[in-house]
Amino acid sequence: MSGRASHATPMHRRSAAGFTLVELMVVIAIIGLMSATVVLTMADPRGRVSSDVDRFAGRVHAARNTAIIAGRPVALWVSSGAYGFERRAQGQWEPITEGPLVSHDWFGETRAELGQRTRLRVMFDSIGRADQPLDFSLARDGQQLRVRMDLDGKVTSGDD
Repeated sequence: MSGRASHATPMHRRSAAGFTLVELMVVIAIIGLMSATVVLTMADPRGRVSSDVDRFAGRVHAARNTAIIAGRPVALWVSSGAYGFERRAQGQWEPITEGPLVSHDWFGETRAELGQRTRLRVMFDSIGRADQPLDFSLARDGQQLRVRMDLDGKVTSGDD
């Protein structure tokens, strides 16, 4: 061996401090997409009438299923300011006081328009069939949706 040590020359990389323009643009695009997703999925703090209809439809579906599973009738009532459910026990109707079928006020300033009546009532029998269809309107802040429930408990809505 010769007296000279053989040293491998390290590769010299030019390291620049900071980020490239492309990296910054990618990060900004990701932040923009995430922000748009959050804004689009956030609920309107005032709510929408259609949100009330969706919650109502979900609970009506649960009431129908409860009547089928329990093998006993379940009633739904709707008033201008709220809605709720009752079950038949010992020959009388009693309000359901626990779970998703407790009575609920309509959200915020929402009001149900029931025509000449002050309260509507529908009963689901043990096979989940309603004794009559339901038809009323929900209104708030100039928005109005007509809500219909068929004999099978399916809730639909549309503009009045």
